[in-house]
Amino acid sequence: MSKNPYETLGVSKSATPDEIKSAYRKLAKQYHPDQNPGNKEAESKFKEISGAYEILSDAGKRSNYDRFGSADGMGGFGGGGPGGFSGFQDFSSAFSGMGDIFGSMFGEDGIGGMFGGGGRGRQRANRGNDIQLNINISFYEAAMGCTKTVTFSRFEKCHDCNGTGARNGTAVDVCSYCNGQGNVRQQTRLGRFGVMENIVPCSACNASGRVIRDKCSKCSGKGAAKKTVNYEINVPAGIADGQILNVPSEGDAALGSEGISGSLLIGVRVASHPILVRNEYDLHLELPITFTQAILGDKVKIPSIEGLIDFTIPAYTQNGTIHRLKGKGIKRLRNVGSGDLIVKIFVEIPDKIDKRLQEYIRTLDGGIDAKEYKKKNSYSDKMKRMQ
Repeated sequence: MSKNPYETLGVSKSATPDEIKSAYRKLAKQYHPDQNPGNKEAESKFKEISGAYEILSDAGKRSNYDRFGSADGMGGFGGGGPGGFSGFQDFSSAFSGMGDIFGSMFGEDGIGGMFGGGGRGRQRANRGNDIQLNINISFYEAAMGCTKTVTFSRFEKCHDCNGTGARNGTAVDVCSYCNGQGNVRQQTRLGRFGVMENIVPCSACNASGRVIRDKCSKCSGKGAAKKTVNYEINVPAGIADGQILNVPSEGDAALGSEGISGSLLIGVRVASHPILVRNEYDLHLELPITFTQAILGDKVKIPSIEGLIDFTIPAYTQNGTIHRLKGKGIKRLRNVGSGDLIVKIFVEIPDKIDKRLQEYIRTLDGGIDAKEYKKKNSYSDKMKRMQ
């Protein structure tokens, strides 16, 4: 910048950051292209003010300017320098021819997105903001699927101006500062290495690429207004805690006559079950039974996705026995079939019984053939071989 940035903003060298910001806002508002349509002198002044603020709002650049008279420090005085670097007046030009090669790797602007060269300068697609919210559902609602109604506020396109922000029948001008691109090239000196270009949002039009002369009275030129909506969301069977439902085009509307709305992102919180434990699409149940039920067998009720169902405990069931009930688990999300309900038997021994029952059990145990204790006998044989 050729002019003194302090003089451009009308502040002293000892001005605080807040004083610099206040001076910039006042001048930017005065010379903004929206306030001076077609005024080239005001446009030039606006660019000058923005450049001055860029220097003085950055502590490093301001320090360099105060010490060396250049925001780039001593590098701002560099020319060719030793080593023949004078040929690199524009550092990005060495890569400008590679933009198309790297386009598929680094996006639309190719390598120019990193070095400022080779970019096509296209305006990005206009898209509204996403809206995020959470819902709470029960364990069974997650397993079986459900419908929930959510209430939220979003920006919806103004019908009076069709989202343009301009009063009906009036024109929207192309921003003369960025030529309707929504972004501008910003140069940064690299000392002896020349200049690097970056693409930054246009401050004159807030990156929209357009300037409104006569604003719509209903939306005040925004092109959209807040509205509270009730939206019915179908929660699919099998959804898990923490998963997110993505509903396209139900977020904020895009500003302008063209563009797409953002998405509605719904985080799902699933309550736990008092007995069943979910592991992906399988359900696990630890079933406690008495030692008499383990010996004689029994029929009991157990919980499942379908409600309470009958479960048969076979006679002579051992502790730790696992029964797998096929297809009684969670429905597979967006897939065919369901997981299993896995029942693990836990044989519970009473903590205490009276002496009469103790003697009775000893009598019963004496009547049992010792050969029926197969695991105990195998253990005893191994112990004998160790002695």
